[in-house]
Amino acid sequence: MTIGIIGAGSIGLAAAKTLARTGIAAIIANSRGPDSLIEAIRPLGPTIKAGTREEAASADIVFIAVNWSKLPAAVADLPPWSGRIVIDANNPVEAPLFKPIDLQGRVSSQVVADLVSGARLVKAFNHLRVEILANDPRSDGGRRVLFYSGDDNTAKAEVAALIDRIGFAGIDLGSLEVGGKLAQFPGGPLPNQNLVRIG
Repeated sequence: MTIGIIGAGSIGLAAAKTLARTGIAAIIANSRGPDSLIEAIRPLGPTIKAGTREEAASADIVFIAVNWSKLPAAVADLPPWSGRIVIDANNPVEAPLFKPIDLQGRVSSQVVADLVSGARLVKAFNHLRVEILANDPRSDGGRRVLFYSGDDNTAKAEVAALIDRIGFAGIDLGSLEVGGKLAQFPGGPLPNQNLVRIG
């Protein structure tokens, strides 16, 4: 299993740090090219490599974590997804003011799914604050919870296995329409809930 990360902002780097902590290799990319990431990824160790957007997108599982307005450009003109898994770690807000985006009643992951047509999309890694996501998920005798949702059960099972491997406790929220709405920021009740599963 190979992993790519498109987006090297706070969420993308937090995901990379979480993977690196458990020795999982990944390629991370941004819009400015691999050379611009050398200093940012140096503290993460040898398992995280800088690459092109195309290299990151060719992985079996691809995290997408970019500012909402940059999403279309971030996934434009990439090769066909061909059933590979995309983890949607985005929220429909625009930094730095975190102004909500009007999605005209749609769930944000449904919008993202349209942008990566042919991929099997799973919503995850979007509801915790960055500093919590990047730190050790083992806490208070348990494991920190990561919610996920999607419309493809096989894809969800693979993401659940990755979540377990990096030390979090995954909780399946169901479909994108249901679970995506629960975990979406703003609007959902679950973002920023720092929950720990005991036992």
